[in-house]
This record gives sequence, C-alpha cells and structure tokens, in this order.
Amino acid sequence: MSRTLFDLTGRRALVTGSSQGIGLALARGLQDAGAEVVLNGRDLSKLEQAGETLGSDVRLLPFDVTDHAAVRQAIDGFEEATGPIDILVNNAGMQHRAPLEDFPAEAFERLLGTNVSSVFNTGQAVARHMISRGRGKIINIASVQTALARPSIAPYTATKGAVGNLTKGMATDWAKYGLNCNAIAPGYFETPLNAALVADPEFSGWLAKRTPAGRWGKVEELVGACIFLASDAASFVNGHVLYVDGGITASL
Repeated sequence: MSRTLFDLTGRRALVTGSSQGIGLALARGLQDAGAEVVLNGRDLSKLEQAGETLGSDVRLLPFDVTDHAAVRQAIDGFEEATGPIDILVNNAGMQHRAPLEDFPAEAFERLLGTNVSSVFNTGQAVARHMISRGRGKIINIASVQTALARPSIAPYTATKGAVGNLTKGMATDWAKYGLNCNAIAPGYFETPLNAALVADPEFSGWLAKRTPAGRWGKVEELVGACIFLASDAASFVNGHVLYVDGGITASL
C-alpha cells in the first residue's frame, strides 16, 4: 500500500525549463517513478539533447513560458493531440545579480517574466484542463529566497516570494476542483545557475558554515519531494511550500 502511494505509472508530467539542472533532474525522477515526461524549454536543440538522456519515451514541448498566448496555444494543442497533463512542475527560472541601487530595470522585468509570469501562464493554461477533469498536481519551484534575502539579489528574492504566495493562491482557488498546488523551495544546490558560486571558495566556505548540513545540495536530493507532491501520498497537502535546504531556513 505505501509503495503504491508514490507510484506515478500512467500519469503524464510536464516540467518547464527542463533541459538542464533542477528541471532535468526532476524530470528524470518523475520518469523513474513511472510518469511519462514532457520536457519544455525554448531551445529545441537543448531539449533534444536532454531527451536523449532520458530515453525514447520522452516527449518534447518547446514554448516560451513568458509568452501567455504561446503557452496557452502549446498546452491546448498538446492536450487535444496527445492527452492530459496530470502533473505540472513550474521550474523555469533565471537569476541576475547586481547591487539593488544599480539593478537594471530591464533585468528586473526579465526576472518577473521568467520567474513569476511563467508560473501564472503555464499554471493557468494547464489548470483549465485539470479543473474539467477534477484532478491534477501543480508543483512550483520556489527558493530559499522565498523566505530569506541576500545582498545583490533583491529582485530575485521578490520573484520567489511571489511564487510562494502564488502557490497559496492557486491552492485557495483550485483545491475545490480537486487540484493539489504546492511548491518546493530549494536551498543552495549545485546547478548551472549557481556555477559561479560553486566555484567561489569564499562563498562555498560561507555556505558550509551557514547550512547545518554543511554542504551544497545535489539536485537528486530534490526528487523525493517532487515525487511526494506529485503522488497520491500528498492528496491532502495544498498550498504548502516545502523547503529542501539542508536546514538553512531553520538556523541562525
């Protein structure tokens, strides 16, 4: 019984921004749990390379998550041609670092579009189909910055705070239709997005002291949380932000 709670066989999962890093790791984990995986990104060649690492049963759905009309067209077309999306992982995101007093306005707008609008665009497009079926799982990728701030990333912190609250809003509006809407908030993980920080001995030393676990996270360590929230085991979990951060938000 306990094993079947986490079995995703027969379900289809769309993971945005899944050509590398956390998105690809989560896609691989969902596939290992039995789900059929749909990879998304803007760069088809990168998606094809990622798809090759997961095998021939992976589907590719390239679209720009920041373009509301394009997202709606892609999702509606996929549902009509292929079938239901049972699980959505809103993973697409970006980072830009600069002192707040010098932060470029155009970079702020890009962060809003990629980190917040994408969650709204894709979440709404998929949820409309999930609502008609009376079931569905939406998992938004938030961040330790949903709760904490650091110098030079104030706008990123604002966007991830928005993802956390948008997740609560999704649950508030859509739980009555049978949807489970939750978020995973990763701490500091070794990803392409954090490559410069990983390579910085000073920052890595600070992080080891600041994090109770004493190290960077591995992307594979996010998979269990994703499978849980995507599965029947989380049938009464809604509007929750699950921190997977080695204890950094629990400790001063």
